[in-house]
Amino acid sequence: MKTKKRKIGIVGCGAIGSGIARFVEKDLKNHCQLTAFYDIDYTRASRLAKELRLKKVCQDSLRGLIQTCDFVVEAVNAENTGSILREVLKEGKDMMVMSVGKLLNAEDIFRLAQENHCHLLLPSGAVAGIDALKAASLAGIDKITLTSRKPPRGFSGNRYLLKKNIDLSKIKKETVLFEGDVDTAVRLFPQNINVAATLALASGVKKKIRVCIITSPEYKNNSHEIEAAGPFGRITTRADNVICPDNPKTSYLAVLSGMQTLKQFFSGICVGT
Repeated sequence: MKTKKRKIGIVGCGAIGSGIARFVEKDLKNHCQLTAFYDIDYTRASRLAKELRLKKVCQDSLRGLIQTCDFVVEAVNAENTGSILREVLKEGKDMMVMSVGKLLNAEDIFRLAQENHCHLLLPSGAVAGIDALKAASLAGIDKITLTSRKPPRGFSGNRYLLKKNIDLSKIKKETVLFEGDVDTAVRLFPQNINVAATLALASGVKKKIRVCIITSPEYKNNSHEIEAAGPFGRITTRADNVICPDNPKTSYLAVLSGMQTLKQFFSGICVGT
């Protein structure tokens, strides 16, 4: 039986949003169609539409995008991302959230999704073993350590480091930039450590997670190492990620996880989720 194609809107046409848009247009065309792009920088949305040869998809407001689609992909990670998520869900639209860090301590967003019967998809991002952690949480998790390593350019423009007068260009050896809890890590490194929020939401033991962020000019990739222990045993995973060509703050695997999440959702085949 033929099913009606879902109308997809992309909010944020940077490296992640553009990558997902290309994937939808090429690999999910039997299930979906791109109907709207919105970016605070209109030229980025326009450039993406031109690349994909799509007409009349660029919107000059979030409201305009919401009205022309029934599924929204959020790829913004800005200070107002939470407001964007709430506005989409209030209109009863299903959505995938790439900026998982914005969902920490935002129970109202999950409640809004439930009240309006919306699907809220959260990709695993740039880490491995999320399915195992979700399973382990049923038995209980005693502790989780996340160690993230990125080259200095991946932290360029970070407000916390600028305030601390840390000159990334002068770092010559392996240097710890942060050690602490998930909430603080996500607040100080909003564009670098969404994976910490993913761990917290998947495991349900946010207070038992310690985050360590390290940089070195010798690092060529972004890596995330997870160690978890509990009655289930011990889990250790490490993902050495190729850096996204268009955005050094993002791992290519994070973009791929968004693509795979959409593929599973629209094909109706979900394994290990």
